[in-house]
Amino acid sequence: MRRLLPAFALLALCPALYAAQNVTLRNGSEFLCARQEAVGDRIRLYLYPSNIAEAAQNAGNYIDVPAASIARIEMVPDPVLPAQEPLNTRDAHTAVSTLLAPGETRELLARAGQAHNIDADLLAAVVHAESNGNPRAVSRAGARGLMQLMPTTAAKLGVEDSFAPEQNVSGGTAYLDQLLIRYHDNIALALAAYNAGPEAVDRYHGVPPYSETRAYVARIVREYNRRKLTARAVQSASIH
Repeated sequence: MRRLLPAFALLALCPALYAAQNVTLRNGSEFLCARQEAVGDRIRLYLYPSNIAEAAQNAGNYIDVPAASIARIEMVPDPVLPAQEPLNTRDAHTAVSTLLAPGETRELLARAGQAHNIDADLLAAVVHAESNGNPRAVSRAGARGLMQLMPTTAAKLGVEDSFAPEQNVSGGTAYLDQLLIRYHDNIALALAAYNAGPEAVDRYHGVPPYSETRAYVARIVREYNRRKLTARAVQSASIH
């Protein structure tokens, strides 16, 4: 059941991961925090978990610092989605006509998730962050499709047409699977590597200190939590 269990761990830490804050101390140290609270004359910083096991023990994942040592606190914004303009009028028509129905997307993600033992809701959160569900999305950097595969990455994964939803999702899921294996199922690191590249994660021995990458990871976790909470609410309503 590799990587299917973290969904329940993430539910346990709501609402702590619904926002991220970048806290900078006067000595230059920076911390990505889920939240903060005053404890006497000190501030307790609840650190953004670097992996799911750590998230499940979030209550002990904090540090206390003097209030006067904090230089600034910044909310980490959601990243702006890359430009997704079709190349020409014909492509514009194709983009409209090839948008998938929600049920089709769910089915694609469920099959890919089952093939790689990855929670389909996690894949859905990645698709939401990468392309907002547009199979014809193209970023300024040239990434394409639902999971925004770069041409070189797509080629290595055997994806012939990144605009074909099934190929794109299959390739993107396989790539995420590779990253999860590389980082021992540390979801935060795998997502950071999907966004910034594994070289950046390896260079910094963790989530790189890039605001875009940190926002990307936080955004996916928020969307993942939202989907799990919605599913739990629907299930609870059906029971009652």
